[in-house]
Amino acid sequence: MKTKEQIFEFIKKQKTTFLASVDEDGFPNLKAMFAPRKIEGNCFYFSTNTSSMRSQQFMKNSKASIYFYQRGRFRYEGIMLIGTMEVLQDTEIKKEIWQTGDSMFYKKGVTDPDYCVLKFTAVKGRHYCDLKTESFLIKDLA
Repeated sequence: MKTKEQIFEFIKKQKTTFLASVDEDGFPNLKAMFAPRKIEGNCFYFSTNTSSMRSQQFMKNSKASIYFYQRGRFRYEGIMLIGTMEVLQDTEIKKEIWQTGDSMFYKKGVTDPDYCVLKFTAVKGRHYCDLKTESFLIKDLA
């Protein structure tokens, strides 16, 4: 079993996150997004539009999962984390993860009402590598 540090180091190296929400009919919806802008403890922070379908789904149902993978020539490794997603409008966290190019998407800057932060809090996960799969609870990882 990988340690929490090894899992989070693997995640930090990935450029893409697959993020899943649940729609109003109870079906999973999957989307590729940029890597988290901030990782703190078991929390992952993403930048997105308040008006997006995904944000609207999370406001109604906070259940979520995120997935990271690395595909090599002979080796595939993936980590799925399951938890909850919050849609944050707090100015402080918006400022903290704001990046220079964001003004291209959010014309009114950090205070743009269509700019929000998704905060994912991981509870458990699954790790796959070398044809082996292990489930884990975040709190149980060393």
